[in-house]
Amino acid sequence: MSDALAFTNEELMAVEAARQLKGGVVCFVGIGLPSTAANLARLTHAPELVLIYESGTIGAKPTVLPLSIGDGELAETADAVVSVPEIFAYWLQGGRIDVGFLGAAQIDRFANINTTVIGDYDKPKTRLPGAGGAPEIALSAKEVFIILRQNKRAFVDQLDFVTSIGHGTGGIDRARRGVATKGPTRVITDLGVLEPHPETKELTLTQLHPGTTVDQVRAATGWALKVSDSLRMTPAPDVPSLEALRALKRRTAAAHGTASTAS
Repeated sequence: MSDALAFTNEELMAVEAARQLKGGVVCFVGIGLPSTAANLARLTHAPELVLIYESGTIGAKPTVLPLSIGDGELAETADAVVSVPEIFAYWLQGGRIDVGFLGAAQIDRFANINTTVIGDYDKPKTRLPGAGGAPEIALSAKEVFIILRQNKRAFVDQLDFVTSIGHGTGGIDRARRGVATKGPTRVITDLGVLEPHPETKELTLTQLHPGTTVDQVRAATGWALKVSDSLRMTPAPDVPSLEALRALKRRTAAAHGTASTAS
């Protein structure tokens, strides 16, 4: 592999997540890794991607990655700014969001998400940022993409707290609860891509990143991970996407300081 095409697993994760988003899609974006992937897609193959953040910005086109939903960069570059109740009631709950793009601290085999606490709720080891708009996004977006780094601390057999529902207990549980949207359709990690089984809804490894083995992915998962019979290899990042990602990270670091490059 030449130096020009060398990449890290973090970069591959961001590029592969960006590939999932198409032009013209309306995407409700979470801060952090989802925002990195969504903005990379907008800067490369999907310039018509419409990014919505829960602070009320519609069509945000930030030149650097926002530190929070209240970052002025989002409002300054948006096509419109509306109230938070309007974003949720008219756009999200009104069925106008194609994709909700979320991160997570913990995820289980049915793509339920925890962003609330690690450990016991009353006496947690770690208190996390909390739900924000994620529970509503998980319910009302037509489908949900999730991005997070894969390890046994994050991919757990049982969540410490269910913040946002994925596929509940699996199978038809989501529909049984009266939820008509698709829920999580793919989980992108630094090791591969997982998708829910069509019937059981259990997350299954369908795509493996270059340089990673199935055994490595299983070792980073807190349950007995199933692997698709038609497992695919993730294409390596193309040079324009890598260059755009690195430039975005450099601009963000210059604007906000080096801590922001961890997004």
